[in-house]
Amino acid sequence: MKTKILTLSIATVALLTAFTNKETVKSVTVAKVAETAFKMDAKASTIDWTGEKVTGKHTGNINFASGEFNLAKESITGGWFEVDMTSITCTDMKGEYADKLLGHLKSEDFFSVEKNNKSKFVITAVAPLTGDALNNTTVTGKLTIKGITNDITFPANVKVIKGTVVAFADVKVDRTKYEIKYGSKNFFEGLGDKAISDEFLLKLKIVANK
Repeated sequence: MKTKILTLSIATVALLTAFTNKETVKSVTVAKVAETAFKMDAKASTIDWTGEKVTGKHTGNINFASGEFNLAKESITGGWFEVDMTSITCTDMKGEYADKLLGHLKSEDFFSVEKNNKSKFVITAVAPLTGDALNNTTVTGKLTIKGITNDITFPANVKVIKGTVVAFADVKVDRTKYEIKYGSKNFFEGLGDKAISDEFLLKLKIVANK
């Protein structure tokens, strides 16, 4: 009799354990947060660039080509975008001076646009950012320029407004990491007031919709 009772107890415990494990697995699966894809509105999104040199600076615009972002609970979890390098413009000069600058920026000395007409950024990690009055997210990813890829991290302000993603970011890029060394005092001596800063600034505004 004792043997039967012991056997029944063991069977009951095994059954309860199996049931509990199944419930645990089920609850984890249900708790997984669903992601939603948002497609970039390339016309509403903008990039302003600034390049500095000893004697001043140049400014301009460049267009996004396309992009897509994944969100979960109104937070970015991943995504990518491409930039149309052929669309670069100059806003601080006009006429032949602007044309000369743009020709140089598109040449082999800088972005080699004929061979590399697209640049791309792919998000690899996203984290909440606190203590920053302007930004709420830290974005890390791989930036490809001239076919060369490097990791880059920058702060961003990401919001979801009435079903639309709106993000702003100031991104500093070290051009020498992409073999753009023209006018860099870190690679050439005696440049004087012709030296150009190794970093250029990109001010991004990204708009994306479901």
